[in-house]
Amino acid sequence: MKRILHAFFILASCLTINAYAADYSVNGFVQGNYSFGTETSNPDGGDFKWAEERAQLKVEGAQEPVRLFLKADIAFDHIDNDAEVELREAYIDLTRERWDLRAGRQIITWGLGDLVFINDVFPKDYEAFFSGRPLEYLKKGVDAVKAGFYPDIASFELVVVPFFEPNNFPDANRFWMFDPMSSVTDRTEEEPASTLKNTEVALRVYRDIAGFDTSIYLYKGFHREPSMLPDSLSSPSRIDLIYSELAVYGISLQRSALDGVAGFEAGYYDSLDDRNGSDPLIPNSQTRFLLSYQRQLIEDLSVTFQYYGEYMHDYSEYERTRVVSFPKKARYRDLTTLRLTYLLLHQNLRVQWFSFWSPADRDYLFNPEAKYNFSDNFWAALGANIFGGQEDTTQFGSLDRNDNLYMQARYEF
Repeated sequence: MKRILHAFFILASCLTINAYAADYSVNGFVQGNYSFGTETSNPDGGDFKWAEERAQLKVEGAQEPVRLFLKADIAFDHIDNDAEVELREAYIDLTRERWDLRAGRQIITWGLGDLVFINDVFPKDYEAFFSGRPLEYLKKGVDAVKAGFYPDIASFELVVVPFFEPNNFPDANRFWMFDPMSSVTDRTEEEPASTLKNTEVALRVYRDIAGFDTSIYLYKGFHREPSMLPDSLSSPSRIDLIYSELAVYGISLQRSALDGVAGFEAGYYDSLDDRNGSDPLIPNSQTRFLLSYQRQLIEDLSVTFQYYGEYMHDYSEYERTRVVSFPKKARYRDLTTLRLTYLLLHQNLRVQWFSFWSPADRDYLFNPEAKYNFSDNFWAALGANIFGGQEDTTQFGSLDRNDNLYMQARYEF
């Protein structure tokens, strides 16, 4: 049904833009993106994590107070030997002095985190990130209605999402990953039905308070990572993958400090299907927080540091009921990130380092990258994803065999 709606929206948008837009533009790019495994062959025996050519078309038109935007990709995947058309964004904007409205497929970004997400509860594509695709492909679009209201007291952003969109995780044929029940291949995935009761609702309220850019967040919806429900804990033969209900209550603060910008973000993850922590197969409620600091050290050299922590509530219940075959989670888990960005050769060359390191899990992901702009229209990048850890059950330790070297090249028009 959603694909039919997407196709209809593409056609309607193009016709409307051509027929009615007083001001419109068409642009896009063609791109090659290849990622080669350097550690070992993939589970399916191949060597490439990603290998594709892609073209994107962006069409934008405006006739005040209406604006239309369309972004669609067509790609050929050499690994699966398959072509696909992907609707990245397609929406209509209506703008007024004190409010605005956006309806259609859109990418929404909330919160302060640099690749660490607390109040950004919208779907992500982690396979894209771990495969070395351009960073824009980490974010997935949602079919939603977003309304903004701007009275004097504060600004309000309300998002209503009737169609659930899960996170996308690495393909088991391309990536080695830990699976506590890998021998069970009979699996079914059950996404929340598109009903009024299951409609996701998110609200952001923001304004300046005493020099702090302050936001408050509320969300009612679902976890975007599925939970495994085996038909038997002792000898399972079938697994159902389900998305449990979730509410998030959060805040973020950001302001200039110490010759840079400091930020704080926190969120309480209320696991609505397991509020007392007694169900071992549903995530317990958590408190998550993030401290961040960024500044320019010298001309063209900037640094961003983040410290992230998550605390599991009702931990005694988790210990009492946990499934022994699943790896034991810690009550408190933390993570640090470091981003260094250096611009050289009249800012045409960008050399960048990004790393995750978890003191609790003792695992890491290192992501060095160099990007060169050959002209205003053409750039290329070379980078690597290097995973590791002491245990093969942690987030990055489980990806230890998936180190890859990637190349991106794009011509924009």
